[in-house]
Amino acid sequence: MGTIKEEAHKFIIEQLKARGVEGIVPSHGAILHELFRSGTLPMSEIALRIKRKQPTVTVLIEKLVKLGYATKEKDRDDSRITNISITRRGREFKPLVDEVSLAMIKKFSGGLSDGELDTLEDLLAKMLKNC
Repeated sequence: MGTIKEEAHKFIIEQLKARGVEGIVPSHGAILHELFRSGTLPMSEIALRIKRKQPTVTVLIEKLVKLGYATKEKDRDDSRITNISITRRGREFKPLVDEVSLAMIKKFSGGLSDGELDTLEDLLAKMLKNC
């Protein structure tokens, strides 16, 4: 599984670079996915959803903010909470993320039948539940 993850990360980085995207790494993908779905989330909620520690998420979000894909703002009702929002640039980035994701799926699943893909998806979902 570690080798597959490494190859997937390498593929994503190559694909983004080929499309002129600099500064985004595969770890940003999970955060962007959550922001694409929700628009705005507390940083702590993002950390929970992507199963990463708060300091790691903070560093990744700082980079997204610096690159203009997200903004961060203290919650009006509770200043301990930092809300992260997708920006216009971030929303415009979604089709490219989807394109790279689809290319990766095609590459990694090329030799599998539809039935094998369904089985693999089911097995991975079961494995994920144990995490």
